[in-house]
Amino acid sequence: MTPPTRHQPPSRERPRSITILGATGSVGRSTLDLVRADPRAFRVEALVACNRVEALAEAAIAVEAKLAVVADPEAYPALRDALASTGIEAAAGPAAVLEAAARPVDWLMSAIVGAVGLAPTLEALRQGRMVAIANKECLVCAGSLLMGTARASGAVILPVDSEHNAIFQALAGHRAADVDRLILTASGGPFRDLDRAAMAGVTIEQALAHPNWSMGAKISVDSATMMNKGLELIEAHHLFAVPEPRLEVLVHPQSVVHSLVAFKDGSQLAQLGVPDMRVPIAYCLGWPGRLGVEGTRLDLAAVGRLDFRAPDDQRFPALTLARRALAEGGARPITLNAANEVAVAAFIAGKLRFLDIVAIVEDVLTRLPDDEPGSIDDILWHDGEARRLAEQLVTARAAIGA
Repeated sequence: MTPPTRHQPPSRERPRSITILGATGSVGRSTLDLVRADPRAFRVEALVACNRVEALAEAAIAVEAKLAVVADPEAYPALRDALASTGIEAAAGPAAVLEAAARPVDWLMSAIVGAVGLAPTLEALRQGRMVAIANKECLVCAGSLLMGTARASGAVILPVDSEHNAIFQALAGHRAADVDRLILTASGGPFRDLDRAAMAGVTIEQALAHPNWSMGAKISVDSATMMNKGLELIEAHHLFAVPEPRLEVLVHPQSVVHSLVAFKDGSQLAQLGVPDMRVPIAYCLGWPGRLGVEGTRLDLAAVGRLDFRAPDDQRFPALTLARRALAEGGARPITLNAANEVAVAAFIAGKLRFLDIVAIVEDVLTRLPDDEPGSIDDILWHDGEARRLAEQLVTARAAIGA
């Protein structure tokens, strides 16, 4: 299950050319930190961001990128002015994002949040690149399309999420036929020990206070509902070609064991480490070698104990919804993801209560068709329809104070 290793690890003698989509987000910044730790081993072709012009320009100058792209066309003048006299090309708009993704490089990081990251990720895969995917929505909404494109072009997909990256490492050198189950671990989020009645009154601040990881607002809320683990089940299905019944979740509060692979002989292999996203990012950036990462090392004696328990589907029904969407297939995963994005944004904006998030998602899933999308346009259509219905339902709930 390990991709062919025709690629060489980056080195000062053979620097790796890279592009980063989502350069100003947490994954993008961590990737740039690793690049700056050994700048002679990398050449930065392009950096892409949504609209954070100042941060994008600073990063491009720091790593001497050839191109900086901002997705928002209206931000172009500010980016152009910020890069004046630097020799760094500035561009803006969706077409420029696609052009950046198509540029010839050895390695590309796909870390643009949301469905907007789908088209440039697909373009990089069409070009046969080595693509590190940190964008959950790409695989959830278009996993079959992305994996098929990668197979056809000879591209390599490297999973950045700590859970999938752990599985990717544990599978190295093993045959797919020898795998029995994949086991994704979950911290359980900030409400892992809270009863469902108490969850009804939790605040936005409480939902964002993840006990183990420092993450953005959207993924922090997904962790609190455990929808993130549901999305990861769908990702794992596509990444590793394992059917839904052979995908499991274990709640592991310490976040030390990042995931496990169970083999048909009863053996289980796990990848362990401190909760630090730089570790899976570094594994992808250095693959098929490993990069050094400065920081805290795992001390199992200090950790003392590792706890595991089955997830509670009654308190966290998002997992059941995600499994159902994966099993039913078609447009269901697209609908699940889009409705969840809208509901989470509404909760963060103070328009919904915490338990309303999954209720909105379930309502949208029951109302929309589940036809099989055959193209990226079909995927985006289903995504748009789910968002529109979710927004209507959010407005209706807000109006009655439900």
